[in-house]
Amino acid sequence: MPRLKETISAMLLALASCSTLVYAEGEKLAEVRIDGNRRVETAAIFNVIKLRAGDIIYNDKTDADIRAIYKLGHFNDVQVLKEESEKGVVLVYAVQEKTIVREILFEGNKEITTDKLKEVLEIRQNSIFSSKDLAKSVAKVKKAYGDEGFYLADVETKLKNSSSGDVTITLKVVEGNKILIKDIRLDGNKAFTTSKLQSMLETKEKWFMSWLTGAGTYKEDVLKNDALIITDHYLNNGFVNVRVSEPVVKLNEAKNSLDVYIVINEGDQYRIGEIGFKGELLEPAADLRKKLRCEPGQIFNRSTLRNDIGLLTDVYGDKGYAFATINPHTRLDTKNKTVDMTFDIEKGELVYIERINVAGNPKTRDKVIRREMRVTENGLYSATGMKRSKQNLMNLGFFEEANIATAKGSASDKLTLNVDVKEKPTGTFSIGGGYSSLDGLIAQGSVQQANFLGMGLKANLSASLGGTSQQYAFGLTDPYFMDTKWTLGADIYRSERDYADYTRRLTGGDIKAGYPISDFIGTFMMYKYEIKDIFKPSTAYQTLNNTDPGNYPLGTTTTSSIFSSITHNNTNYRLDPSIGFINSLSAEYAGLGGDNKYARFITDHSYFHPIYKRLIGSTKLTLGYIMDVGQPVPIDEKFYLGGIFSLRGYKSRSVSPSDPTNPYVFIGGDKEITGNIETTFPLLSEAGVKGVVFFDYGTSFNSISKIADTMLTSYGGGIRWASPMGPLRLEYGIPINPRKDIDSKSGRFEFSIGSMF
Repeated sequence: MPRLKETISAMLLALASCSTLVYAEGEKLAEVRIDGNRRVETAAIFNVIKLRAGDIIYNDKTDADIRAIYKLGHFNDVQVLKEESEKGVVLVYAVQEKTIVREILFEGNKEITTDKLKEVLEIRQNSIFSSKDLAKSVAKVKKAYGDEGFYLADVETKLKNSSSGDVTITLKVVEGNKILIKDIRLDGNKAFTTSKLQSMLETKEKWFMSWLTGAGTYKEDVLKNDALIITDHYLNNGFVNVRVSEPVVKLNEAKNSLDVYIVINEGDQYRIGEIGFKGELLEPAADLRKKLRCEPGQIFNRSTLRNDIGLLTDVYGDKGYAFATINPHTRLDTKNKTVDMTFDIEKGELVYIERINVAGNPKTRDKVIRREMRVTENGLYSATGMKRSKQNLMNLGFFEEANIATAKGSASDKLTLNVDVKEKPTGTFSIGGGYSSLDGLIAQGSVQQANFLGMGLKANLSASLGGTSQQYAFGLTDPYFMDTKWTLGADIYRSERDYADYTRRLTGGDIKAGYPISDFIGTFMMYKYEIKDIFKPSTAYQTLNNTDPGNYPLGTTTTSSIFSSITHNNTNYRLDPSIGFINSLSAEYAGLGGDNKYARFITDHSYFHPIYKRLIGSTKLTLGYIMDVGQPVPIDEKFYLGGIFSLRGYKSRSVSPSDPTNPYVFIGGDKEITGNIETTFPLLSEAGVKGVVFFDYGTSFNSISKIADTMLTSYGGGIRWASPMGPLRLEYGIPINPRKDIDSKSGRFEFSIGSMF
């Protein structure tokens, strides 16, 4: 409309100006001049007009020039005039420039800063003034105040014009008092209590901590979405005819708080009746029926129905029918209060992947990305393959984003896949320090590259010097050795750590290999050779060594062992899972030469599941057993619990059987059971900071009969941060059943940063 008005105005002005040029038609121009412009360069106007000195004047040409000048968008008025000079006829385009906003000022704003208010404005400094944009800006400032609880805030505008045609806008804010929602009233709800429904809403009633939590603040868009949340809850509980009114907000008589009214018409609750199929069925109806979560007799749930549509779509998509259509036809039986459902299926045609295009990977080689794809060029489309491909790419840890989009191919039965990734830094160089409750002060230096040479190779060179430990390591691993599915790698390392009773030094190396059975199941094998030295015994340990060197060894020994494991991992994101299982079983045998001999077996199980939105619950259970092979198990290879990595709240390596003659010398157990239940939640999502609350349990023991007597438990909370130096954990554990003279009843502070060897 504004452009239409400008065009009409230009035409009227052109007609008016033409009347002054009637007698000038056919005359030759001596000069063309622009008058009235101050900000717009004369050259910019000359660029859009056609008439020049030497041209013959015609009305249609001047009309065209006027329209062209108007289209520049900088002028309120354009007139054309004729003047006589000694040279001859002079054609003058007299322009009137639009008003420019020279400055925007705020007055009276105390609760919201000027910078924040300027961000919401539609009108901008040094832009063309528009009364429409000014009105929008006033409305947005009021909304900004409303979102902060200043429901009655008002804004007055003052315009001050300068002699140059510019305008200064002053927005005077009358903030008023903060007005919060005192009462959210629901009317008509019988199936669910008011408190139950209110707990699901994002909008909350004010309380004494509202100044901190923001509860009670009225936001129109949030409140409207809350009505949809209530509707969705009823639809997911069988109330298929529910009607939820748009929320009504009223200011109370005292004008110091708001009341919200939401009317609910529940209707009757319906259950699922008959479930049928029709159309193009690729499997027997009975087989399709088994895949559904909906069951006859269940309360109808719209969310479950949507999931079932997705499941059926994937069934057809996995067979190559990328454009299968699943139409659920529902029929209400008002007498029996049931919903009969019939899934009408159109399979479409088989679709093939014509081409896979990869973009956004200047560093990572194409083959590293393509080998993670579970769909192939010239192969059939697969819905599960598409999802798994994206998941595989994200699990690499090389990309911030990995998006897979489909595009039309050269024929109706062909698709092109566009894989667009956004790389993130995978190499780190760090020199720094830290502290851990296990190792004390730590100086760290490391060079790591998870995508070495862009080929997906994993390389690391690291050193860590602590108050009680020293660790050095170098390793290189190829997850797709010679472009096969085999993983091959090697490490060399040296570590030294002071324990309560002795110091242990390890120098060793390993060769490791792995092979995936599927995307979820993988195998791993490793040969390890270590030179071990146990020295600097405590007085108590030296005494035990003198009497029983077999169980309390000192000196240098060697270990030659082979390790193997099988792991099932179907979590959604392996670097930070929120749903799925991790199950592993491992076995290690030491005795392929060397001095030390033993066999160790460990099974580990973890489960992750969302509790509510980004609130993630998890549980873990670990069982371990080590047995001698012809000679005592080395004391340092036995099981010790306690500390941040096993049983928080208890001193590191103190949860263990002790020597019968000295309860403060811990000798390790040949069995262990340990686990925890955790809940994590975001604190600062953008920075990767999370909060955690936990419950730990566990013990290390030698006799099954001692489990109940030695089982220890603790609880606590903490903060976790994916820091640039590595994972940071700051946690506090409180023992539930502390041991006399060993554990503090008030608990222990646990802290670590970076990966531990």
